Amino acid sequence: MAGIYIHIPFCRSKCIYCDFYSIGANEALVDSYIGALVSECRLRYDELRGEAVHTVYFGGGTPSLLSLNQLKRLIDGIGSIVDLKCVEEFTVEVNPDDVSHDFVSGVSALGVNRVSMGIQSFVDDELSAINRRHTANQAIVAVGTIRNAGIYNINIDLIYGLPGQTIESWDFSLSEAVKLNVPHISCYNLSYEEGTRLYRMRESGLLTECSDDDCIAMYKLLSRRMRDSGYEHYEVSNFAKPDMYSRHNSAYWSGAVYLGLGASAHSFDGVSRSYNIANVRRYIELMSSGTLACERESLSEVERYDEYVMIHMRTSRGVDVKDIIRIFGSQFSSHFVSEAQRHVDSRLLLCIDGVYCLTDEGVMLSDMIIRDLMW
Repeated sequence: MAGIYIHIPFCRSKCIYCDFYSIGANEALVDSYIGALVSECRLRYDELRGEAVHTVYFGGGTPSLLSLNQLKRLIDGIGSIVDLKCVEEFTVEVNPDDVSHDFVSGVSALGVNRVSMGIQSFVDDELSAINRRHTANQAIVAVGTIRNAGIYNINIDLIYGLPGQTIESWDFSLSEAVKLNVPHISCYNLSYEEGTRLYRMRESGLLTECSDDDCIAMYKLLSRRMRDSGYEHYEVSNFAKPDMYSRHNSAYWSGAVYLGLGASAHSFDGVSRSYNIANVRRYIELMSSGTLACERESLSEVERYDEYVMIHMRTSRGVDVKDIIRIFGSQFSSHFVSEAQRHVDSRLLLCIDGVYCLTDEGVMLSDMIIRDLMW
């Protein structure tokens, strides 16, 4: 099972917290970029190692800025190189204010069967503070429009720990999200990434960061509300109704092969990782000359172990020591068990029959715990 990720790095405006690569665009640049994406797919198709493609994901940036004609050209181009007949989940990220019945019907006709929408908050003041283009009401209407156009597999993104956000306003956003009854909700704790406008504002004293205690309280409220509403907490930041897990992201977390196309996209061929340059115009130039735009690194055994632990500890399945022994050997498993025990004693990890999972308390300290478990 393999996946394809396609990065669409175009945005009308930049959210102050975002550290993903994106730029503004005109029609000519987008058209050239689409041609470059198809060229890269042709150059790198062999990296899928002959595995059938089961998931496709258009992320960004803002894929919903592309016209239906541009999306058709891109999908047809990829489909002329890769057999898409086995695709089970085809996701496109959208902004609420880009959603229309014609757009959703159009992408559905092109094979899209899942939509992921960044809502972030249902409080308009919070949306304005992070430079989102939509209102809470637009987001609610957009969910209905997507359903009415025939796509029911919908994910919405929310953020907690926003500047000015309170536990009460977070509770309100969760209530609004639950009312929508979408099958998948992703919730992220706001991070201050160096280089973002948000980071600069904090460093300049223009905003006050949400306290750790409030973030922990927001997370506990999130976990309880999702559980009570029938969602399964299957990954640190992801909640889904039964059988509605994101197949594309789950494949990432299981170590599946995936090909990332586009400026700043990442790929994994089972042995090595590659990273495309984060420059659209240079990327287009390289693709037009038939030159790869990526750097590649082969993973050592230690790096593979560290990555295995990092990925699997974030999921509800956790890490099975028997799998560490089978894949990496007894030296690595002994290290893992030794480092894990103190977190079990502190009730940050739960161990049942050799399978280690984060507890609710442990999730909020997951970065620290995972670092300890690494080699």
